[in-house]
Amino acid sequence: MVFPDTRTPRSAATTAKATLAGVLAISTLTACSAGSTSTVIGRADTRGVVVGTTGAPASLDFTTTGGAAIPQALMANVYETLVRIDERGKPAPLLATSWEISEDRTEYTFQLREGVRFSNGDEFTAETAAFSINYVLESWTNGLSAQMAPVEDVEAVDKHVLRVKLKAPSNSWLWSMGTLTGAMMTPAGIDTLATDPIGTGPYTVDKFAVGQSISFRKREDYWGEPARDDASIRYFADAVSSVNALRVGDIDVLWSLQAPELLSTLPDDFSVSVGTTNGEVLLSLNNRIAPFNDPDVRKAVAYAIDRDALNRVVFNGLATDTGGAPVPPTDPWYTGKDYYPFDPAKARELLAGQKPEVTLTIPSLPYAQAAAELIFSQLRDVGFQVKLETVEFPAVWLGQVLKRHDYQASLIAHVEPRDMPTLFGNPEYYLGYDSAAVRDDFAAADVSDQAGQISSMQAAIDAIMADAGAVTLANSPNIVLTAPGVTGVNPNVITDGLDLSGVARR
Repeated sequence: MVFPDTRTPRSAATTAKATLAGVLAISTLTACSAGSTSTVIGRADTRGVVVGTTGAPASLDFTTTGGAAIPQALMANVYETLVRIDERGKPAPLLATSWEISEDRTEYTFQLREGVRFSNGDEFTAETAAFSINYVLESWTNGLSAQMAPVEDVEAVDKHVLRVKLKAPSNSWLWSMGTLTGAMMTPAGIDTLATDPIGTGPYTVDKFAVGQSISFRKREDYWGEPARDDASIRYFADAVSSVNALRVGDIDVLWSLQAPELLSTLPDDFSVSVGTTNGEVLLSLNNRIAPFNDPDVRKAVAYAIDRDALNRVVFNGLATDTGGAPVPPTDPWYTGKDYYPFDPAKARELLAGQKPEVTLTIPSLPYAQAAAELIFSQLRDVGFQVKLETVEFPAVWLGQVLKRHDYQASLIAHVEPRDMPTLFGNPEYYLGYDSAAVRDDFAAADVSDQAGQISSMQAAIDAIMADAGAVTLANSPNIVLTAPGVTGVNPNVITDGLDLSGVARR
């Protein structure tokens, strides 16, 4: 049998240029490390498509650092996986042409694609696939390596037959193999992960300018359909420069728009699309320290926030309200409940005359800054004494908030797909949320049948929201602009990669 995934189909992108005047799109949580440098990529430097976005990676090694920027650039472009996640959210063949699952759901036998080579000429075989899985288990320091924890043993049965034995049935494992943790690597490429990644994908990295750009060259020896053109990703620190670059032709696509009020500077023949994302815009509350070690104070925050007003102010109403829950509507365990309707009187009642002092540590990202101003006002209205602290993103925010947990409350978009166990299943994560019952629900969901998986995940959501472990302000849209003559752009964010292979310009 093939592992079932019941994720609902994603909606088609909506062309909505006239409604975007007040939208602030989401920058993703990115990682920082070391890397090689080169020159910035512009129209004069590249032969292909140039995509502009924000949140530049400081290295190309996602095995050692978390965040979205590195896999966004490399997955599907440089690295490939045994399975891919299709538009319906289901695992589909990629480097594995098929697979069988044992009756007890603990053994997967993959038939691997023949004739596949890494960009350095190494052959892709069951041995390299086994190496890649074991490398996650033994050497990765990225916290997402926990997605490989269900694996007990990996065996290359034949040159193109791979057998994976799990410790117990796992609903999440095969799906996660379509994300960065399933990236197939060659042993010869490990020493240069940060600067010269080697994969089986349609591109190689040609130049990497830290904080500025990554350029890709299409592989003429790629095993599948070659990329349509060479491609580059160029990173911008501010909205004006990114929109101006699109307007004058220095870039062809602007991914994750930061200042749609600048749309009036664009000619009418530029296209605007709204795609779906996995991004939970999370008001993070440090459950370990006062005042948010008190569940009633966390609940008061949840009732004090007018999410509808925030959606209108920050996203012009294009975001999706998930009722405060940390799950996108495309996941099968989405409940649709409104866990914390806007109720300032209830918030004041929960505070019972207390006036907690709270510092909001906000990353220097446009959507976060805009949302923080509204949150500041609403929390003060119910009795909180609030201070705003802006910290540089990514380096300072990552170091202070994510790594050292030195904060009371913060705000960031978490864009990794199906990341609830990461956010709420590990007490050592920066949220500090600690619930044995929720961890049990996650464990039960992973080993259950399809119906049991959904019910256990919904039980976990209910418990997290009863504790107000964090408040999801919105599920973010992805706003994408394309210049005339550019084709092949899919604005929907399905997993963690920005696939450039189908994009081209005339």
